Amino acid sequence: MRCPFCGNVDTQVKDSRPAEDNVAIRRRRFCPACGGRFTTYERVQLRDLVVVKSNGKREDFDRDKMARSIRIAMQKRPVEPERIEQMISGIVRRLESTGETDIPSKMIGEIVMEALSRIDNVGYVRFASVYKNFQDADDFDKFVSELRPGNLPE
Repeated sequence: MRCPFCGNVDTQVKDSRPAEDNVAIRRRRFCPACGGRFTTYERVQLRDLVVVKSNGKREDFDRDKMARSIRIAMQKRPVEPERIEQMISGIVRRLESTGETDIPSKMIGEIVMEALSRIDNVGYVRFASVYKNFQDADDFDKFVSELRPGNLPE
């Protein structure tokens, strides 16, 4: 593993332990060249996923990009970071288990919205406002009115 501080490729693992409910391994590393310490996470990747955008463009699936957008939607919400990480890992497992390597971006967005709706309505609305490209207050009003009791998504 390359040191992020000096670029040395000969780093040492000082500590390894399970993380994220045993779906990842957290490794503390040390660089003997510069003395830097850093953490890496190792996860199982069942297959390389490709995201197919609505305009037909294709790009490699980026777990971190999806996680960033979810964390932005969940900013300052009373949900533990561990729960958010579990949700992200669950979404990735669900995408990998479809058996497909080409995943439409629309499918990813719908799965993320479904997961967010189960843990926090405000995060769900925030994510939806970007995903569905809300243009004005009426878009929010219409969407939120569908969240009223009796209208929640299944």
